Amino acid sequence: MTTDATTAFRHLGPNEILDAIDSVGYETDGRVSALNSYENRVYQIGLEGGEFIVAKFYRPERWSDDAILEEHRFTRELADTDVPVIAPVTDTRGQSLFTHGQFRFATFTRAGGRPPELDNPDQLEVIGRTLARLHLVGELQPFVHRVTITPDRLGQASIEFLLGSELLPPAAREVYNGIVTDMMTVVSAAFEGCADLAQLRIHGDFHPGNILWGRDDTPHVLDFDDTCTGPAIQDLWMFVSGDRQYRTARLADLLEGYTQFRDFDPRELQLLEPLRSLRLIHYAAWIARRWEDPAFKLAFPFFSEQRFWDEHILSLREQRAALDEPPLVWD
Repeated sequence: MTTDATTAFRHLGPNEILDAIDSVGYETDGRVSALNSYENRVYQIGLEGGEFIVAKFYRPERWSDDAILEEHRFTRELADTDVPVIAPVTDTRGQSLFTHGQFRFATFTRAGGRPPELDNPDQLEVIGRTLARLHLVGELQPFVHRVTITPDRLGQASIEFLLGSELLPPAAREVYNGIVTDMMTVVSAAFEGCADLAQLRIHGDFHPGNILWGRDDTPHVLDFDDTCTGPAIQDLWMFVSGDRQYRTARLADLLEGYTQFRDFDPRELQLLEPLRSLRLIHYAAWIARRWEDPAFKLAFPFFSEQRFWDEHILSLREQRAALDEPPLVWD
């Protein structure tokens, strides 16, 4: 189904972008370059004098203003405690969320850096320390307007959307339904068994692409668009992949740093593969929900073809097997 939220960015061209940035007091020089982003649109904007800012235009209808402002307050709270995050710029009135036409947007200071080295124990230890400090702030108070990580929201809702979509080929429908239904039985049981684990404000999408490793050996954390309430392990598991021996070693590196600042409940490791399963299921539904956005058809050209679903179902089978493995052990 095509909605305004799906196709709205067709109406966001260079002139509209520059007009929006100029409307909040910047003096742009006409330079606009798109940065890697699909859910929203993010641009590097040139300013008079040679400097740059980064502007993020939020997808219409995805978050309420209250939810976006809660994201902004969280990042500023983190920045105020010297957690190295990229927080939105505020104007002289303290505002960070602006509107131009149908679009809401925020601006950020441009930050440079490189991706972290995922097999570098020293860097993973630093990432662990940074994440623990982020979580210490995150547990000080709850979110009110942001979502919570649950199997129903990420898993079951995604499955129901895909089963009702023409993008899931008829030849794959029965097999897909059987695998994900089986997976969700295991995932839901794991969450029920961990119902008493601490829930706190987390980044929510903490993966290597959302870290810029600076020259000062500081991991600058960006893109809190998916910040939410959930368990601490959600912000750790995306750095833990590969075979079991490799995953165990990388987890130990992360937690070596993490536990220097915050305790880690090892029971959370029971959710590592269930969370990976939810992301895998949700990923396909995310593309399907945005399929009429031209950027998605360019980025995922084979999504509507049988071969995508053959590979996706194979990945689901492999992940279903991973759910049967015992949780990783951390000493």
